[in-house]
Amino acid sequence: MNIWNQVQSVLQKWLSPAGKAEKTEPDTHLLEANRNIRELIEDTNIPSSVRAELSEEFAEISTISDKLREGEIHIAAFGRVGVGKSSLLNALLHEKAFSTSPLHGETREEDRAAWRSHRDGNVVLVDTPGIDEFEGEERSRLAQRISRRADIVLMLCEGDLTRSEFRALEELAAAKRTVLLVLNKTDRYTAEECGLLLRRLRERTAGLLPPDNVMPASADPRPETVIEVDARGKERERSRACEPDTADLKARLWSIIESQGQALAALNAAVFASELDEKVATRIVKARKKVAEKLIRKYCIAKGLLVAFNPVPVADLLAAAGTDVALVLHLGEVYGFQLSRREASKLLLTISAQLVALMGAYWGVNLVASALKTASAGLSTALTGAAQGALAWYATYLTGKMAQTWFSKGKSWGSTGPKETARAILASLDREELLRSARDDIYARMKKG
Repeated sequence: MNIWNQVQSVLQKWLSPAGKAEKTEPDTHLLEANRNIRELIEDTNIPSSVRAELSEEFAEISTISDKLREGEIHIAAFGRVGVGKSSLLNALLHEKAFSTSPLHGETREEDRAAWRSHRDGNVVLVDTPGIDEFEGEERSRLAQRISRRADIVLMLCEGDLTRSEFRALEELAAAKRTVLLVLNKTDRYTAEECGLLLRRLRERTAGLLPPDNVMPASADPRPETVIEVDARGKERERSRACEPDTADLKARLWSIIESQGQALAALNAAVFASELDEKVATRIVKARKKVAEKLIRKYCIAKGLLVAFNPVPVADLLAAAGTDVALVLHLGEVYGFQLSRREASKLLLTISAQLVALMGAYWGVNLVASALKTASAGLSTALTGAAQGALAWYATYLTGKMAQTWFSKGKSWGSTGPKETARAILASLDREELLRSARDDIYARMKKG
């Protein structure tokens, strides 16, 4: 399932100029996006081990699904401690909903407040911890978490970007989220200085952000000093509060919201869901490969011992053939395929034909070893049996690797075909080392048993 492609396809019409006028469309797209996400969350084919490994991501996608269901658009303020994130959100709200304590690091967890309604949903403002409260990987995880949940991210700075700020901005931009870089506290600069800073920021973020997404703001301007002269000509100084300046930011935010609306939330959710889908697929492949490797070696030992202990020349090879059929059937189950014994036997014939063609000498050696096994006695018999068992072990290993490849490609040999698959597997193995290891293992087990 490629969630990103699915959702992008259904949203494409609405995002086009002709489609924007159809106000009933966003609801449909949101439902489609959420349906695909719920399918991922509820997929019973995902192993529990994979869910455990990705528990944080599954918790995130569940939260995102809830957000889509409620029709919310989230705007998150992001940046260093003391850069004015809480103050900016309060200025947008025209009320003090977020704490602006003088103590640095006041915001340790996400805090949110409803801003205003838009069309069929609500716009929610989200305050976040300062990025300089965290180090290295932890800061990166914070940026990733914010970018997952937010549809629009306000990256705040109060001057030229520091190294950590620029790195955080790169991580946000790489997450395919809409990011606005806000130069806050512009009341501390002259008009000329502010213009130079904005130009510098746009130059540094070229390729990461559109120039229109870099803008000034003054969330909590310092009071200005005014001089009043009374009737007698006496001067008196007093402080006068200044109104926040967020006009440019508001205009840009609502331009984005009005032009993209709920589709923005759906697309952002689809991006994260697609990334999670890929992670799940990768983890499943690794998990299946690990199980398959253990299974193949288990059957290798079983067949090796069966051949080594069987006292009847040649017949042991025929008796052990059923082991390979069972291996193929079991591998099919690991990769989610149910084969009949007939289908397994047919696959086994294909595999055997390629292996015989590439290593026909093996069969001659194997038959000779089988005959020699009863011509000796005592220790020599055990050694000969172990040698033949090792050859059987090796043959089953090759069979298992071939079958594993076929199943992992969706019951297909791909563009290379079975012959090249067999050739590649043989080339990748250290035959002598595998045979030595198998012989020693089987011999040790024979002595115990």
